[in-house]
Amino acid sequence: MKLTAIQFSLIFFLLTSILCILSDSPCAGKCKVRCSKATAQEDCPKYCNICCEKCNYCVPSGTFGTRDECPCYRDLKNSKGESKCP
Repeated sequence: MKLTAIQFSLIFFLLTSILCILSDSPCAGKCKVRCSKATAQEDCPKYCNICCEKCNYCVPSGTFGTRDECPCYRDLKNSKGESKCP
């Protein structure tokens, strides 16, 4: 029983830490705008934040298109060769 409480506390700490990092990140606001009209509301912010961090906080403006504003963001690909960034 004691082990379960420790595991729960550790998981809770890790999840809240991740949420704080994402919300305090310079990418959070940019990705919130970028993903505001996305149908995949769980995946879009996740991948947008990953791309934003890798591309020195560059996220294209607007909710769709305009990828040429951030070539790094535009050019990141997943393992299938498709665009990684929303």
